[in-house]
Amino acid sequence: MTSVSVKDVESAAVALARFLPITPAVPSAILSEKLGCPVVLKLENLHHTGSFKERGALNKLRGLSDEAKRRGVIAASAGNHAQGVAHHATQLGIPSTIVMPCTTPFTKVLRTEAFGGRVVLFGEGLSESQSHAEHLAADHGLTLIHPYDDPAIIAGQGTIGLELLAAVPDLDDIVVPIGGGGLISGIAVAAKAVKPQIRVTGVEAAMYPSMSDALKGITRDYSGPTLAEGIAVKSPGVLTREIIAELVDDIILADEPAMEEAIRMLLASQKLVAEGAGAAGIAALMLVPERFAGRRVGVVVTGGNIDARLLSSILMRGLVHDGQLVHLVVCINDTPGLLAQVATIVGQCGGNIVEVEHRRLALSVPVKRADLHLLIETRGPGHGVLIRDQLTAAGF
Repeated sequence: MTSVSVKDVESAAVALARFLPITPAVPSAILSEKLGCPVVLKLENLHHTGSFKERGALNKLRGLSDEAKRRGVIAASAGNHAQGVAHHATQLGIPSTIVMPCTTPFTKVLRTEAFGGRVVLFGEGLSESQSHAEHLAADHGLTLIHPYDDPAIIAGQGTIGLELLAAVPDLDDIVVPIGGGGLISGIAVAAKAVKPQIRVTGVEAAMYPSMSDALKGITRDYSGPTLAEGIAVKSPGVLTREIIAELVDDIILADEPAMEEAIRMLLASQKLVAEGAGAAGIAALMLVPERFAGRRVGVVVTGGNIDARLLSSILMRGLVHDGQLVHLVVCINDTPGLLAQVATIVGQCGGNIVEVEHRRLALSVPVKRADLHLLIETRGPGHGVLIRDQLTAAGF
């Protein structure tokens, strides 16, 4: 018997309906064809703060006593939980303090402050921020809003499962990212109660398989940069671990290349912006297609708060991966007019030179020669080969 029941989730759904819209569940014909199974996307990235975290935060906040609301709340987070708590605390007239690591990007600090939260920067990582938040809560009588290991948080996140099955009752599978486990715990409680035969599959970042390890009794350290920082959790929840052990059917580990491709696929195929954690479900379908072949799969796109520079880099790398951006190094004599000849050949072939760099000073280049480094936009891999061959035929 889990610590959260479907009645808790249903109660949360009634309470949240006054504040939050039902997010769309959108079938994707393009992704279905690419991934080999009918895919339905649950668009949690469309919330006001860009993430599902609003559900749990609001459910916890609305259940506080008047005295607790008056004293205020505190949370530790570097991203979506911070914004969800700050936004809904402000909407309910509750003072909120958010402890964020000192390394938190300035844009996330500004967004949290814009939602009405008082930001305290402390520690190098979330574990230090969480400890500091606990001390401040004890010292000032504040209510700590945990990001995942709280029955009210879990029940709030579980409303996604009720909405998804109400919109698409014939789902065979639901795929959900796992960080601390609050989201998948709530969804599993709701989904298994409504449709016991449905499969619920979790997805963790391969670099941070803390929930998978915890279920196996393994303890180890996790570190390193990941695209899915929203699920890069080192210590999963205790309540969530119990629920997942009972109700979740399997956990898939998604590596960095798969999550990068999933972000790009959602943007290219669906015109949807998803952060790394938000795209993890699509990455799982790419990595284990045989598990989902022919089954109708609901994928929770948990959030869209991705750094603009990171998204730009992913898109440009995608063009390189697809052969639409090629890098050619052309060795030429260091005499007037040869750069123009090279550019003419590229243009006649239909290529577009995006960047050009003339390198004369590298010691590996003879003193009377130069290397031209060209970044060229092409129609695809075959077009890049054509340009290279034409330059070679011209004597370069």
